[in-house]
Amino acid sequence: MKNIIALAALSTTILVAGCQTTDPYSRETKTSNTAKGAAIGALGGAVLGALTNTSSGEQAAKNAMIGAGIGAIAGGASGRYMDQQEKKLRERLDETGVGVTRVGDTIQLVMPGDITFATGRAEINNQFDYVLQDVGLVLQEFDKTVVFIDGHTDTVGSYQKNDELSQARANNVAARLMQEGILGGRLVVTGYGESRLKVPTGDGVNEPLNRRVEIRLEPYTN
Repeated sequence: MKNIIALAALSTTILVAGCQTTDPYSRETKTSNTAKGAAIGALGGAVLGALTNTSSGEQAAKNAMIGAGIGAIAGGASGRYMDQQEKKLRERLDETGVGVTRVGDTIQLVMPGDITFATGRAEINNQFDYVLQDVGLVLQEFDKTVVFIDGHTDTVGSYQKNDELSQARANNVAARLMQEGILGGRLVVTGYGESRLKVPTGDGVNEPLNRRVEIRLEPYTN
């Protein structure tokens, strides 16, 4: 069973402390894992509660954006807006291992297990941390999008455990983006467990392509 959580509209200022590191891709100065942990720990106060379906989560996100004074994209301008966002994401994520796809006005980022999480763990890998910081920079610039964060696991472990694990992974990704200044209310966070395998396998198979997080970006329109 998938778990869907919407994050409340709240102040996205998260006080952090720690050293600075350098992104190996962009060479920019980044916040350390100490600061990242502070944001993840703050996630608990941002959870509104379980929602029954994705459409409810999307509406909650739009309501939060309205409350934050973020206006919708006008009329037929969404295509060009998403074109610009896609271009920036491709530039930022070049050679990181993240797949960027576009279907209509929806952009999807697929982040495979070899750069995201270890088997059975929800902690964000250092390499993935750099990727999320770059994603966060683009999402700050293009704030008229609803952000869907979908967590997935491989088939190692029980079905229930993987449900919980996928939700924890998605939550941690959401918290990391919030640390980058992304409005919590824009995020719709879902754990799918092993119910949507990218590569069909039997039970107990450590398949990195299944152990992934997918981020979908959809324009906020009237």
